[in-house]
Amino acid sequence: MAPTQHAQLESTTEIDAPPAEVWKLVSDLPRMARWSPQVVRSKVKGGQVRQGARFSNLNRRGPLFWPTNGKVVRFEPHRDLAFRIAENKTVWSFELEPLDGGTRTRVVQRRELPDGISQVSLVLTKYVLGGTEKFTGELREGMAQTLERIKAEVEAGPARAA
Repeated sequence: MAPTQHAQLESTTEIDAPPAEVWKLVSDLPRMARWSPQVVRSKVKGGQVRQGARFSNLNRRGPLFWPTNGKVVRFEPHRDLAFRIAENKTVWSFELEPLDGGTRTRVVQRRELPDGISQVSLVLTKYVLGGTEKFTGELREGMAQTLERIKAEVEAGPARAA
């Protein structure tokens, strides 16, 4: 197996807003389509994001669309949100760290692999998504883009303009 098949991915940004403001966005999974270049739509069963909440995504890459199902596995307001994707066993997370006495926030987005990646996901990546290295690169770029979009929205928010 190539090292990228089981590499944890990580992207970081710093946002000029306190963790509570950043949390409002990263914990709003239905809005993820606004920031992620891959997510088209997310729907949380029962409508509330919390520990154990389940949700479905519709993802897109060019002309390809595919659904995924997730479950929130960590939920610590203003600090940590993580969800496991059933189809590939990956865990995606947002970790928030207060900076400068809580006036700013470091956000780390990760793709964690506590149980590796499912064989079906590896096969689909190889034959449908252009290979592991290419797709992993796209995921890295997408994570950076997601964080930059979240940063721009938080920093331009109505509470920030006042």
